Amino acid sequence: MELETPAPSATEEHRFPCTTCGADMRFDPAKGLLSCDHCGAQVALDTGDATPPRELDFKTALAAQLPAQAMEDTRTARCPNCGAEVEFDADLHATECPFCATPVVTDTGQHRQIKPHGLLPFALTEEQARDAMVDWLGQLWFAPNGLKDYARKGRKLSGVYLPYWTFDAQTRTSYRGERGDDYYTSRTVVRNGKRQTVRQRRTRWRAASGRVSRFFDDVLVLASRALPRKFSEGLEPWDLSELEPYIPDYLAGFRATAYSVELDEGYEDARAYMDRLILRDVKFDIGGDRQRVHDMHTAVSDVTFKHILLPIWMAAYKYRGKSYRFVVNGRTGRVQGERPYSAWKIAFAVICGLILAGVIGYFVAMNQ
Repeated sequence: MELETPAPSATEEHRFPCTTCGADMRFDPAKGLLSCDHCGAQVALDTGDATPPRELDFKTALAAQLPAQAMEDTRTARCPNCGAEVEFDADLHATECPFCATPVVTDTGQHRQIKPHGLLPFALTEEQARDAMVDWLGQLWFAPNGLKDYARKGRKLSGVYLPYWTFDAQTRTSYRGERGDDYYTSRTVVRNGKRQTVRQRRTRWRAASGRVSRFFDDVLVLASRALPRKFSEGLEPWDLSELEPYIPDYLAGFRATAYSVELDEGYEDARAYMDRLILRDVKFDIGGDRQRVHDMHTAVSDVTFKHILLPIWMAAYKYRGKSYRFVVNGRTGRVQGERPYSAWKIAFAVICGLILAGVIGYFVAMNQ
């Protein structure tokens, strides 16, 4: 098994020189301040004039009319392997993708993007994240021994901030459908020469219509294509009430990736989520034992959004030429990941199962 940890992206590793020794300082999740690993110096975060995360108007953003302070110019390139948007400094032209370690070369163009408005800082240290990872790996059946060796050797995890959109919206939905109320009838049948009374369920349907409304607050949409949706959903929930103002100090020693899912695309994902909940509301409003929904018309208003960053610890490894990843929620320690399977362990388990089945069959036959 060939093991790897993604190399840092030089653009997104914000540097904060220590005033004592000149080494790079990093944000320490355990202490909530900047710390120097070289000399031990500690510095409080520079919050400056940072303001709490605030909602921005969705229509204004689509019309490209957001205020200048809400935007920034970046040099980015899309990873050809996983689709992550990798940012570059002015004097940097090549780097490695922080998600899959694929070499990425920038172009010469500028990309204007919406700035992050807030973030959840890392709450778990790398050591705590590794402990969570080791516990998760220990529960995997049929994993190659090399994978568990990976955990025991304590290889370094990378701290990365993922980009997300959040959406707020007021919805009002009118619907038309049917309500079904169950009732039961009884009839007598003959089975095996015996008369039996059988109850049958039937449903009485009647037309139904009405209106429902719901306010959606902070519908969360991953704004990166680099992480599979099953991973991002598996890392939830995130306590967005703990969002902090975006300040670069939180990124010291970590990396952040630019969004690759545009605002309008993110809104489409959010609407799909909203529609599922609205359908549930409609069925509840119809009531009865069963519901049929023929059509719904939803009016959406007061749509706002935020661009935020959420923390994960991650590592990557290769097994027989294929890359695998696992990620840890940087706040709660929830783990998600890909894993290879050991063919010989599976074969051994199958053989043991066949032997056990044969032994059981033998004793059953003897008893008979």
